[in-house]
Amino acid sequence: MASPDGATRPSFNADQPDSQSQLLQHDSTLTVGQSTTLTLGSDALVIADDRSTRKPDRSCCGLMSKSNTKENRSIALYNILHAEVSSAGLTITYADPVTKHDVTVGALQYTIADEDKAKAEAFTARLLDLAYGNAKRYKRFKVLINPFGGKGIASRLYHQYAAPILAAAHCAVEVEETTHGGHATEIAEQIDIDAYDAIVCCSGDGLPYEVFNGLAKKPNARVALSKLAVAMIPGGSGNAMAWNLCGTGSVSVAALAIVKGVRTPMDLVSITQGKTRTLSFLSQSFGIIAESDLGTDNIRWMGAHRFTYGFLVRLMQRTVWPCDLAVKVEIDDKNAIKEHYRRYAAGEPPRRPSEDTVAGSGGLPDLKYGTVLDELPQDWEVVPGENMGNFYAGNMAIVSADTNFFPASLPNDGLIDVVTIDGNVSRLTSLKMMTEIPEGGFFDMPEVKIRKASAYRLTPRENEGYISVDGERIPFEPFQVEVHRGLGTVLSKSGHLYEAEGPRP
Repeated sequence: MASPDGATRPSFNADQPDSQSQLLQHDSTLTVGQSTTLTLGSDALVIADDRSTRKPDRSCCGLMSKSNTKENRSIALYNILHAEVSSAGLTITYADPVTKHDVTVGALQYTIADEDKAKAEAFTARLLDLAYGNAKRYKRFKVLINPFGGKGIASRLYHQYAAPILAAAHCAVEVEETTHGGHATEIAEQIDIDAYDAIVCCSGDGLPYEVFNGLAKKPNARVALSKLAVAMIPGGSGNAMAWNLCGTGSVSVAALAIVKGVRTPMDLVSITQGKTRTLSFLSQSFGIIAESDLGTDNIRWMGAHRFTYGFLVRLMQRTVWPCDLAVKVEIDDKNAIKEHYRRYAAGEPPRRPSEDTVAGSGGLPDLKYGTVLDELPQDWEVVPGENMGNFYAGNMAIVSADTNFFPASLPNDGLIDVVTIDGNVSRLTSLKMMTEIPEGGFFDMPEVKIRKASAYRLTPRENEGYISVDGERIPFEPFQVEVHRGLGTVLSKSGHLYEAEGPRP
């Protein structure tokens, strides 16, 4: 069955009927039965049935053959979940596309003669090597489900669409539902980091936020954040982590992406307010974006559309949010930011091995710039904030489906993208910004100021309002942010970039 999906493009590989033209010269071929061959191609397992029979439709070895025909099909290597040779023969399980955006578990089974078992086992080993590449097989997952997130159906979505994919891939899974706010933080703080490869959150972005902060409370926080990856199966309103790391809003496709996910170091940022220090993995907002997010809890039933609704309502009011803003700017020219992105994208993926260790065993890294209570560093740029219309800082590119707000954002460059927009821009310009975000033109609009920064401090001038961190509300008080390069670990498709289009050349 297909899962509910807000995806706009598939992030898995559908069958490719003509994949024989893509075969590598050194591909291996295994003959099963009397007429079926399995061939390892450059990106697919190619299945060819040469049987010729007078019967128009005959089922054999899980495939159908027709009279005097040669039936070929292929399964993308990315979609292969497991393969093994047993007394029952050769069994291959795979993610089978059932719609443009969803997969379910499919299986092939072939009888193997005793004299062919050694060859079949060698073929199977090679198939799994190609199918998983740099990704670890048989991952051990601690799955946390927020039964109250989004529309309250995360548990059903997980068990119906994600669990079968994880089971078919022979992953070890332990499932627990959260019962109250902060429960995921408590679980992560107490978790045995050697017992699992990743904590998988079936939720919106709130649960990963809690998990990162729970790991941060451990006495060996740096080791915990390096060793234990965090991943998401979409089950909330925004699901930004799933869009960025898996490229999808589909439950089944995200499960496949996590099975095949590569350990990837990712920047995290410290946020200090008063004497409190927390971690953020996604974004911080003040102004219209924060109000569109946090000020629309009464219409959560609308899902991601509530952000657009809230934005439009506040846009018509032409509200400004005055503040004092100071930024430790590292790159402030848009062309230089694009060049920085291109150099990173062309470089080697900064993958994190599972045996990766961190020097020392202490807690979080020291704060280079102190806290919000300390004196402001003299080399920070003071940004005029009397007419602040929108302040948005992002550590990930996509903030919700179809919203690639930070196209130049990178997982592991030690920088956060800070966007500021004057509150006095016309309504027409503001509406154009909304349409240019999905079209990719937002970054280059002259009214949009973008800086890559390693730290910043924001102080509201009003007494009441909203500040959002990873979609969670924090006190409406001054706060300071500092980036820690590669502090966290996630599972991603590429191990290098987010699943988003970068800035236009």
